[in-house]
Amino acid sequence: MTTTNCLFCDRFNSEKHLIITDNEFAYSGWDINPVSEGHALIVPKRHVLSFFELSDDEVLAIYALARETKEIIDAKYHPDAFNIGINDGEAAGRTVHHLHMHLIPRYAGDVPEPRGGVRHIIPGKGSY
Repeated sequence: MTTTNCLFCDRFNSEKHLIITDNEFAYSGWDINPVSEGHALIVPKRHVLSFFELSDDEVLAIYALARETKEIIDAKYHPDAFNIGINDGEAAGRTVHHLHMHLIPRYAGDVPEPRGGVRHIIPGKGSY
């Protein structure tokens, strides 16, 4: 089901060139503002805001696509690692109001000190 003026609902229906792969409940696509080479998104086809609103089938479908998309990224870009994340809510940084999971390839040396990874969401809290 699509919602008017939703970037991710519209993308699945009109921007097929950005789609990597899909299944019954979700699709993966290239991020149009990637933070690294190969940055992809996993997006439920149903318009939903929060991870916690997903059905069990949708959760399984999203994780299956994350694995499948990772293999595609590995073959094309050869990253050294990945960050995987969801900004669930505006206070968490969500700017597109349709749930999506980021699959961000990481490369050795892409930042001076990667230790702490997603813990650096809040400045000064990542190092330990």
